[in-house]
Amino acid sequence: MIDLYNIFIALALPIVKSIALAILTVVIGLVIIRWVTEKLTNIIEKTSFDPNLKPFIASLINALLKVLLVLSVIGILGIDTSSFVAVIAAAGFAIGLAFQGSLANFAGGVLLLTLRPFKVGDFIEANGYNGTVQAVQILYTELVTPDNKVIYIPNGNISNASIVNYSVKDTRRVDFKFGVGYETDSDHVISVLMEIVSHHALILKEPEPFVRMSEHGDNALVYTVRAWVNASDYWTVYFDIIETVKKRFDEEGISIPYPQIDVHIGKK
Repeated sequence: MIDLYNIFIALALPIVKSIALAILTVVIGLVIIRWVTEKLTNIIEKTSFDPNLKPFIASLINALLKVLLVLSVIGILGIDTSSFVAVIAAAGFAIGLAFQGSLANFAGGVLLLTLRPFKVGDFIEANGYNGTVQAVQILYTELVTPDNKVIYIPNGNISNASIVNYSVKDTRRVDFKFGVGYETDSDHVISVLMEIVSHHALILKEPEPFVRMSEHGDNALVYTVRAWVNASDYWTVYFDIIETVKKRFDEEGISIPYPQIDVHIGKK
């Protein structure tokens, strides 16, 4: 009589052992990959590599180690790796369609690192967000906003969109528009505004500040003020001038008209 129990044990035991070994390999492998990635990241951070490349290299190494782990597990389970590679090659088109977004992000990351429209530490505007570039990862670029939020933007979106880099140039121009009443003497207004920008310590003397009347508004004459500053002083100068102009206008008796409010009365 055929001993079915022993036959089942003989057939199942190798499979169970392979599955158990595969699970153990996955657990230990992930721990080792995490440890290796952290160590390599620390080593890369201490090298003279371009800061833009460091996070990209670390994330790429992590991805490659995980691919090797998957291939190892497949071998432990007894699956012919050459056959597995052939299956992957045959299914490549479907996989490409399924992961076309990720592939586009990877390609976008390569483009960003090659063309370098920005680098780590630059303040940029991209994909509708403003922030300081913290890292260019394998699929995403990390931005830190002025209010300390971290935004992850897909590299594909950034590489295909307009990018404004505020950190490339050492100097920037600060533009203002101030409205005053029609009854105010224009020469007096220009004189006061020019005095304010000329005496600010952070405003550059060259190029010379610009102050002119630029618009006849509905309820005010509009004066445009342009001044050049070091890029790092942009917001300091902006807020200083806004506050100083209000104080000086009050002292000089220069009126600032209230915005007009349209009131529509509907018929019943």
